[in-house]
Amino acid sequence: MSELLKKQMIIDGKQIGSLSGETSLSINPATEEGFAEIPMGTKEDAENAILAAKKSFDLGKWRNTPPSKKGKILWKLADLIMANRQELAELETKDTGKPIRETMSIDVPMTADVFRFFAGATTKIHGETIPVNGNFFHYTLREPVGVMGLIVPWNFPMLIAARKIAPALACGNSIILKPAEISSLTAIRMAELALEAGLPEGVFNVLTGKGSVVGQALVDSPIVDAITFTGSTGVGQGLMKSGSVNVKKLSLELGGKSPNIVFDDANVDLAIKMAAAAIFYNKGEVCTAGSRLFVQESIYDEVTEKLSARANKMVPGDPMNEGTRLGPVVSKAQFDSVSEYIRLGKEGGAKLSAGGEKFDIGNGGKGYFLKPTVFTDVDNKMQIAQEEIFGPVLSVIKFTDTDDVIRQANDTAFGLASGIWTNDLKKAHQVANRINAGTVWINTYNMYDAASPYGGFKMSGFGKESGMESIYEFYTKSKTVWVDLN
Repeated sequence: MSELLKKQMIIDGKQIGSLSGETSLSINPATEEGFAEIPMGTKEDAENAILAAKKSFDLGKWRNTPPSKKGKILWKLADLIMANRQELAELETKDTGKPIRETMSIDVPMTADVFRFFAGATTKIHGETIPVNGNFFHYTLREPVGVMGLIVPWNFPMLIAARKIAPALACGNSIILKPAEISSLTAIRMAELALEAGLPEGVFNVLTGKGSVVGQALVDSPIVDAITFTGSTGVGQGLMKSGSVNVKKLSLELGGKSPNIVFDDANVDLAIKMAAAAIFYNKGEVCTAGSRLFVQESIYDEVTEKLSARANKMVPGDPMNEGTRLGPVVSKAQFDSVSEYIRLGKEGGAKLSAGGEKFDIGNGGKGYFLKPTVFTDVDNKMQIAQEEIFGPVLSVIKFTDTDDVIRQANDTAFGLASGIWTNDLKKAHQVANRINAGTVWINTYNMYDAASPYGGFKMSGFGKESGMESIYEFYTKSKTVWVDLN
């Protein structure tokens, strides 16, 4: 094994190890070997990070910086992210198993784009003057919330973090970023680059370790004014309970079981190609993955046959190879979880039409590689159709007409995203209006932009990320001022 990369937490602008001295190995899911070492923070470490953020906010180190200067610093951070593109991409690939071609061409550039969008937003955050009864000058102010805890998952560690960091900083908040235990490296590196860009010490802190320890400390602290969390529904429910003690402001982006609907008047070949991308991109480790594919009965056999053939041609490979399109599942725990769902699908009566097995890329069976898996003849009530698998596993479900597919698509605890494939745009808009999901894609899938608000309904959470809506809904607070002019 090569020499370990050793990284530290960033607290009050300084590189700091855990007070306990405990560390954790970052495991490369393609090799099953440790390649980096990070601190396992304690509750005391969390308290120090919170106090550093609170001190920086109270002193106005960042909060009182002119908006245009904030924007310049965030834009410089975006430039530094792109200047360090290769390093960040390699860290993300080694941490998560994402193919290097995707981290280089998608994750890093989109991360920089998020910072650039919110760099431009800094000068556009304002209140209103409102005419009211009586001789009063009445106005509202938009102010930063204060100290914010940002808790991010392991599937898009850098990009999801950016969607929280950038608006929080654009609004003048001080933050503590808690990355996932198994994918902390790009979070630490972004904080280092933020200091290089000119962000004051204590404004952007990174706290590594177990969510049950340092993440919970953020939620429990009365000093932390708000928590934004992306992750599982179960953890989100726990955060709501804990956060209620201090009436903490929350934004939650949780699980999904998104319906991707193919009508018989769609461009079938394009729909098949994109349906495969909707579930197999990033190994299915995508909150919005099109994991339930609804296909109209008249084209069901054609779609399932072609889709299964396409899945069988997709070959997992070394994610550091630029030709690889499908990497390993992120960890052994996730590999075991997805494998268990595949077993449940087979035992539950669904037909395994493609994949379903571990794949050896030729390195002695090392790595958490799974073949792209397609289940057909799936009933929407089956466990594999109702529970989020978060892996390269697709359930294909038959439907008869529009009313039938709306009923089935909405018959889920989740409401994050959805897709519609049809050449009848009137029908597309009608179906979009009836689907209970926060995002609807028509004749496309998994499209994102820093300007576009994103979030879910039902058990998929609440609150919006990206876009100006996130600024006004979560990352600022509104204050009303009355001035008597009599």
